[in-house]
Amino acid sequence: MNWLILRTGSGACAIVVGIALTNAALAQPRPAETAKDYPNRPIRLVVPSSPGGGTDIIARQLSVRLTERWGQQVIVDNRPGAGQMIGISLVAKSPPDGYTLVMTATPLAVNTVLYKKVPYDPIRDFAPVTQVAAMPNLLVMHPTLPVRNVKQMIALAKSRPGELAYASSGFGTGPHLSMELFNHMADIKLQHVPYKGTGPALLDTISGHVPLLMSTLLPPLPHLKTGRLRALGVTSAKRVSSLPDVPTVAEGGVAGYEVVGWYGIAAPAGTPQPVVAKLQAEISAILHAPETRDKLAAEGAEAVGSKPEEFSAFLKSEIDKWGKVVKAAGIPMQ
Repeated sequence: MNWLILRTGSGACAIVVGIALTNAALAQPRPAETAKDYPNRPIRLVVPSSPGGGTDIIARQLSVRLTERWGQQVIVDNRPGAGQMIGISLVAKSPPDGYTLVMTATPLAVNTVLYKKVPYDPIRDFAPVTQVAAMPNLLVMHPTLPVRNVKQMIALAKSRPGELAYASSGFGTGPHLSMELFNHMADIKLQHVPYKGTGPALLDTISGHVPLLMSTLLPPLPHLKTGRLRALGVTSAKRVSSLPDVPTVAEGGVAGYEVVGWYGIAAPAGTPQPVVAKLQAEISAILHAPETRDKLAAEGAEAVGSKPEEFSAFLKSEIDKWGKVVKAAGIPMQ
């Protein structure tokens, strides 16, 4: 105990101050205690895109499992807009106590190479927790488009330069960059129609307002079964088990094309390391449980559950990779 002696001529005064300082010191949470008691109240999991997209779907699956394991509610909070920067920056500015997290994807890493002004630094302002999953994107079309495969679509785009459009979940998202890489490698120019999330982009493609959609894999699946959408190709190097009859984009005529999207969870920078470690351990355990792993696999995703330092290195590699793609494709900064 450290005592603060006040020269007032009163020993009682010195004792009172000493007790007050001791109580104040005890009130300050130490990392080990924080991790031991964590969580003791609800957690907010911010999804920086609209409901219905792949990020949202996987976040809700995780929130249910974490709530069951901890007995504390994990609340999904959708904050779409500005290339996911609204939701991401909200978390960057939140208290670093483990009670506000972000479920994110490619934009966390690449917004700094796409926008002149980004209200956060993807490395400095976050404590990476884990990469949750890896998943290819899916190119789909409205059934009225007069093509049956990627090769025919490329031919149509070349015969009608600048006329065909595609929807995405927003500027700078994984699907947008996937399609711009497709444009570059196929030597075509499809017009980009960005939306505030996969949900509204999907609805406009189903209704025929936009003929093409590059999306994360999960959202279009139910609509392929009903015939409201038709799949053209997956962006992975190999076909996915959930869509065995859908060829890869590379098989469709764009040799060497491969893009695999990802999802991850991060906390604000300064979050105590024991809390980050506990989060990673719990999420990894959920991801590697047979029921979760099999469910993700059936949806075309691969569970990851990487360590924080591995996810940090991955984020840095994504910034470098997509910076080169943006430059090669001539995508102007916003």
